[in-house]
Amino acid sequence: MQKIENYIGGDLIAPISGEYLDNFNPATAEVYSSIPDSDERDVEAAVEAAKRAFPLWSKTSTDERFEILMRLVRLIERDLDELAEVESVDNGKPVSLAKRVDIPRSAANFRFYATAQMHVANESHDTIGQAINYTLRQPIGVVGCISPWNLPLYLFTWKIAPAIAAGCCVVAKPSEVTPMTAYLLSKLCIEAGLPAGVLNIVHGLGTKTGAAIIKHDEIKAISFTGGTATGEWIASEAAPKFKKLSLELGGKNPNIIFADCNYEEMLNTTLLSSFSNQGEICLCGSRIFVEKSIYEKFKTDFVERTKNLKIGNPKDAETNIGAIVSKTHFEKILSYIELAETEGGKIICGGNSVKVEGLDGYFIAPTIIENLAHDCRTNQEEIFGPVVTIQPFETEEEVLTYANSVRYGLSSTIWTENLSRAHRLAAEIEAGIVWINCWLLRDLRTPFGGVKDSGMGREGGFEALRFFTEEKNVCVKVI
Repeated sequence: MQKIENYIGGDLIAPISGEYLDNFNPATAEVYSSIPDSDERDVEAAVEAAKRAFPLWSKTSTDERFEILMRLVRLIERDLDELAEVESVDNGKPVSLAKRVDIPRSAANFRFYATAQMHVANESHDTIGQAINYTLRQPIGVVGCISPWNLPLYLFTWKIAPAIAAGCCVVAKPSEVTPMTAYLLSKLCIEAGLPAGVLNIVHGLGTKTGAAIIKHDEIKAISFTGGTATGEWIASEAAPKFKKLSLELGGKNPNIIFADCNYEEMLNTTLLSSFSNQGEICLCGSRIFVEKSIYEKFKTDFVERTKNLKIGNPKDAETNIGAIVSKTHFEKILSYIELAETEGGKIICGGNSVKVEGLDGYFIAPTIIENLAHDCRTNQEEIFGPVVTIQPFETEEEVLTYANSVRYGLSSTIWTENLSRAHRLAAEIEAGIVWINCWLLRDLRTPFGGVKDSGMGREGGFEALRFFTEEKNVCVKVI
């Protein structure tokens, strides 16, 4: 059974404690590897390695950083098939999805920031006849990056890439539930010639390893993606130490469908926005609001399309719905389906666990529920699984009330051919991202993040590069 190792100071090493955690294949429910059960001593070693690397890396030319990061891009692309297969085993997602989305996006993250860091500009202001002021944006130092289990390498690299590109050195922790592609990335970093200590990957539990990263006095900034409750705790720990924070937290996103939409395109995309990655994407449209005049037609067609999705072995190319990431999360999702029924919900598709031939893992049928109030718990709390609710509406004002009724504000989708309506609602919806007649169409140059309890700060684009730097004003008197 393979043992994952920490990546500290350019080397792959065992945890100081010598203790390991079990890593499960969610499709089989079997242990297939072991993870370092790291503690504050491993984090301390990683911070010291990052501190040693920072003086040189922060002054490395943009050209040299570009070359190193692009070597890493080419290695990820070379190993795309292997990384996708490993991601599928570790997470339970269909391997076809990992090949199409997760691994290509991981390479794209490094490619984008390898280039973007070459175009960062410093501003100057001429105080006419008196002085020239210019602004330096300098790397902040040692930073912490903590990523979730749903898009393991995709989101891990989205944090690491801008931090390294900006000249920072990183202590990173992938989720203990899905650590394997981060471990393989460690090996690729060594092969690419990334200087020792620029990136350090420490595996372990969030309550132990993650907490040690958050609390460490010499880690100047934290980028975290995960649950809202954990984000609240991180904010409470970081605020007294004045650490910079970027928190991408939960979502309970509305998908608003008007009768004048492009119906077939909407239906195809809604299937994806509901159940892609087993619904384990923070951007999934889990609350579907449909204009009353087409509600019955939509319900019939949506249920039919959903029932045609193949639930199966993640390794099979034809599989649409793979395994839920862990037993704990599997049980959580099923408990919410039970809750929906107690709240008066009617399950019109799915609602049950599924036995896949030859596998003993955690599979749930894609589930559609109607007849729920917009403010019930099922419609207010993040389930993060293949479960959606559908509800009719009659007016813009009504659906806007429904859409904005939750504590979250990450993303939203609007389906309409009425341009004025689209802009009107986009301005009023409380969300950091609004997709009009599309879903998950991302441009890496744009800011990403939510409002309300969906977090603080923005990732993506130059926003991320600015996050990992400090601004310094220099004033030069000219007379």
